[in-house]
Amino acid sequence: MTFLIDQYLPVFQFSERHQLLVDASPAALLDAVTLPGTQEDPWVRTAIQLREWPDRVFGKADGLKSRAMFGLHDFTPLGRDSDRELAFGLIGKFWQSDYGLVAMTDPQQFAAFNEPGVAKLVMNFSAESVGNDLEGGNLNGRRTTLRTETRVFCNDSKSHLRFTPYWWLIRPVSGLIRRRMLARIRDAAADVIAN
Repeated sequence: MTFLIDQYLPVFQFSERHQLLVDASPAALLDAVTLPGTQEDPWVRTAIQLREWPDRVFGKADGLKSRAMFGLHDFTPLGRDSDRELAFGLIGKFWQSDYGLVAMTDPQQFAAFNEPGVAKLVMNFSAESVGNDLEGGNLNGRRTTLRTETRVFCNDSKSHLRFTPYWWLIRPVSGLIRRRMLARIRDAAADVIAN
């Protein structure tokens, strides 16, 4: 059984993975990924504002000045595989101050896109039940490994050369953002279960 991330980006040059063991069902966790509160992290918002600040202040009118702050809304939803995985895609020149995003209308357009000079990114969230843990004080008797993986494929040497230094510069912050996202998904799922 293949994951959506393998279907949409089987070949890649850059990747990062993070995971968290959570006391919640896979369904509750994947449902929580797109809840508004999950994406409203003040620390993440500050990091993105700092990254976008120069272009918003000094950039061209067609750059970031005229658009909302970067977020999950910029990604193309690629699909959900039941309670196992949720995937999102993004295409652009991420090393540019305005991200150089290429708008995609659906998963098929994302999959077919192969113009040179850009990077193609897939980010997923997957949830895998790891069984019962009644002795550990788990209220619902189920623990789940919640994971996120981000893969990036540069389709020519020019984009690879431009993306590489950007990746090494943003990688520590990107990793922290992903870990905070996992914690916020855990917390959002717990809130839904509690109410």
